[in-house]
Amino acid sequence: MLQAIGLTSTPRRDLPPAVDDLTFEVRPGHVTALLGEPGAGKTTALRLMLELEPGRGVTYFRGRPLHRVPHPGREVGVLLGDLPGNPVRTVRNQLRMLCAAAGVPASRADTMLEVVGLAGLRDQRLGSLSLGMERRVGLAAALLADPCTLLLDEPGAGLSPRERGWMHGLLRGHAANGGAVLFTTDDAKEAVRSADRVVSIEAGRLIADQDAAEFARTRLRPRVAVRTPHAARLADVLGREARAAQRAVEVVAESGSRLSVYGSSCAEVGEAAFRHGVLVHQLADETGDAGIPPALPRARAAEGGGDGATTATDGGGGDGSRLRGDHVDGERDRHGCSRRRRPATGVRRVGGPLRPLRYELHRVFGTATPALTAAAVAAVSVIVALVVARTGHTPQNRLLAAWPQAFPLPPAALGAGLLGALAFGEEYRYPALAADRGTVPRRMGLLTAKLGVAAALALLLGALAVIADAAALNLVFDRGPLRPPAQWLVPAASWAGLLIGCAWSGVLASGVFRSAAAGLAAVLAVPLAVVPLVRKALDGPSAYPVSGLAARLRGLAWAQWPPEADRLVLGALRVMAQPVGTALVLSLMVLLCAYGFTGLRSRVRW
Repeated sequence: MLQAIGLTSTPRRDLPPAVDDLTFEVRPGHVTALLGEPGAGKTTALRLMLELEPGRGVTYFRGRPLHRVPHPGREVGVLLGDLPGNPVRTVRNQLRMLCAAAGVPASRADTMLEVVGLAGLRDQRLGSLSLGMERRVGLAAALLADPCTLLLDEPGAGLSPRERGWMHGLLRGHAANGGAVLFTTDDAKEAVRSADRVVSIEAGRLIADQDAAEFARTRLRPRVAVRTPHAARLADVLGREARAAQRAVEVVAESGSRLSVYGSSCAEVGEAAFRHGVLVHQLADETGDAGIPPALPRARAAEGGGDGATTATDGGGGDGSRLRGDHVDGERDRHGCSRRRRPATGVRRVGGPLRPLRYELHRVFGTATPALTAAAVAAVSVIVALVVARTGHTPQNRLLAAWPQAFPLPPAALGAGLLGALAFGEEYRYPALAADRGTVPRRMGLLTAKLGVAAALALLLGALAVIADAAALNLVFDRGPLRPPAQWLVPAASWAGLLIGCAWSGVLASGVFRSAAAGLAAVLAVPLAVVPLVRKALDGPSAYPVSGLAARLRGLAWAQWPPEADRLVLGALRVMAQPVGTALVLSLMVLLCAYGFTGLRSRVRW
């Protein structure tokens, strides 16, 4: 059971809210259409239900708002927009990534590809798919976790009648097994053909909430669809006979060979055509548009042309029972959604703390971005190291890092920041977790996974850059610029801290500002804006020196650490005392606080 209560979007400047006090419900076992003309607020209403849009009101999914649902992806399946993910990702990788996010086995991806008829295209890239194939991938993604509720935004837009029939048959199969389905449309005939209930809205306000049969009686009227090579002659014949019999008959020419006759029947039209010798290729009762009825004074009237909608049909075209053929209907819970008992082959839940890590690994390595970034970092780092080595007067640590004084950050740090910025930025650009975006990315589990994966990638980039630089310098200069280091632990810790700090800054900034570009800009802002301020604050003598801090820390420890650890502690303190280290620490603290604040704010509902 889905209950939307008082949904109201934030008012726009000098304009009324796109959705204003919208209240309705979607019952389990039924398909509900949210009908309205373009701009009526349908998409905004769905985003308000999913807590992706600021505003007031609440939506209960089986008695709980979305931010109170432990695993939203398992409760709500969502299809918003046309592109289901990054265009360079393959269909199978996209679904396997979403399987990890939803906590279901990766094999579920292949099962759903079979259901939506895309098993042969599993290795195709998303950017190469047609619109109809993209919608099938989107439906497969929405159904991965076998959710109780489906929310679909204009799922049939741009599809052929056959594809729309298949899709609505799939949705009926989901509803027949106890699920609740809500889809938006601006076509009244599609709503009648495919839904059990029609919720009509205009200017963001509820106009009517009716059964599909009642909606068809008040909004639509029956017509006779005729196909004939002599359409103009038959229209003239029907008009003359209607005037002679003083009957109200309206004949509308749909195309060169098609007529829609309102106020008559198949028998009357067929007899008139037979009497006057007019050849007829098709004669069928359909449901057409009745215009704007008195009960709905401002509701949109669909065009009279095009394919009609037979009220008694169920959306046809697809075998929706395939969707949940392995499920057995059980008793219904107190919220109305059936408790489906599954055999061993059903959807199994894969939980535990590794679920976010699996998702993040699928997200990162599902594209060639890490490999391309590593190759670019290694190439640029080698070139910079060779150029700097020829000039001389550069410390060996900076030479191996390819970090001249003129650069704000070394190439490896910039690459680590870029990969970190994509952690959340890619999700906000290509909605992989539409239902979970308001809740899951704010959880510590997924944040920890992203930080851990970003740190590991940063360390790998740093090691690759140093090894490539050392190999190139040895090859070109025969060990001229390099000397065996007297101490390597402290410089290595400093190098690792810089890389991890840049990666984490990108992760947190992209989560706060919802953009990969903003995440990378935050990484660059550390040396360009924050470091000068820190350097100015640290300039000058200190009245209270911190010498002997390592010895005092050793005295506070429960266990006696080895004397070699003093050097590591002093090295870490020395790094933090440097302007870049201090700036990174301050930036991370600010970003972490901002991330926590935005996460807390996303849970507040008025």
